[in-house]
Amino acid sequence: MKGLRVLEVVARSDTPRGVSDLARELELTRSNVHRTLQTLATAGYVRQDPGGGYECTLKLFELSSTVMERIDVRHCAAPHARRLCDLTEESIHLATLDGSDVVYLDKVESPQPIRAYSSVGGRAPAHCVASGKALLSRAPREVVERLVAAGLERYTELTITEPDALRTELDDARRSGCAVNRGEWRPTVGGIAAVVFRSDGEPEAAIGVSGPVERVLEREAALREAVLDTAGAISRELGCRTYPARAGRGY
Repeated sequence: MKGLRVLEVVARSDTPRGVSDLARELELTRSNVHRTLQTLATAGYVRQDPGGGYECTLKLFELSSTVMERIDVRHCAAPHARRLCDLTEESIHLATLDGSDVVYLDKVESPQPIRAYSSVGGRAPAHCVASGKALLSRAPREVVERLVAAGLERYTELTITEPDALRTELDDARRSGCAVNRGEWRPTVGGIAAVVFRSDGEPEAAIGVSGPVERVLEREAALREAVLDTAGAISRELGCRTYPARAGRGY
């Protein structure tokens, strides 16, 4: 445990750390910290710089890269999505942005007899659905401008087709952390979604609830809270330590 504590402190430090400095912070003896650092250096996890301080080697990066390659957002999100479905009794979707569309990566069906229907691998226009708007709110400016330039197709009376109205909607989604679909793709279907972030703070996917529009909107505040909690939990499991991230490259 002492070795792991020393390694974590050194790894999180911006500059090399001295033995006495580490001993004070960790409330350990200087000799204990020195022996621990020597062991970590022998194992290849830390090295001593010319000034006598200790810093991490790339071995931690090599190990973390191997772990990250095994992490699948669908695998990480699955238990959280099931819990969100149990809590809300609405259909849950995990989606990613692909051009002007979202693609559904996974879903959990609502137990309700009247529910939103979709299929894994299916597509929806990003400017019309909650998951798409959530992801667009964190997308680079040029992604949004390409979509606007191509024209915002109308699907229902509530579809956002004016570029400035979409930009305002995306600004609101970025500030609040959630995007809302009020019947903009299918007139009877509504949804609320939030972005899932990777360890580098970049968007990975969106998780959201979908259901009959009246049922979703009458519980909007509670569903927003549940969706944000779920997106945060998945993001942390993916290694994100700053959720909810309010900065980022939004439009």
